[in-house]
Amino acid sequence: MSEELPSRKGEFQYRGYSLEELQEMDIEEFAEVVGARMRRTLERGLTEEQEKLLERVRDGDDEIRTHLRNMPILPEMVDTTFMVHDGQEFERVDVEAEMIGHYLGEFELTRKDVEHGQAGIGATRSSKFVPLK
Repeated sequence: MSEELPSRKGEFQYRGYSLEELQEMDIEEFAEVVGARMRRTLERGLTEEQEKLLERVRDGDDEIRTHLRNMPILPEMVDTTFMVHDGQEFERVDVEAEMIGHYLGEFELTRKDVEHGQAGIGATRSSKFVPLK
């Protein structure tokens, strides 16, 4: 007699905890669940700017503009929209449950793809022989 296990598709788990269980934890308890780098960040304490950003999340602001790319994504930040600065402009980042345990800056790249134009005259050795007309 083989028992069928319930389907786990669509059910979010982070290291064995559901999203509801993670959201009920305080920051100290959550720090014990995450990896070493994030744990060190949380144990050292959040900066004043990060605390202010967390307060805005708790107040329920719609779109939060921030330069804090090093802000850890905590369970209470799920379903929040951030406008994260990438060095030139603010880009939209919608926080989902799968982003827990990462940093905001990981989801907005600071470098764009390079698109090269055509080489000008004198740019290469072979361009000496290109006719001008």
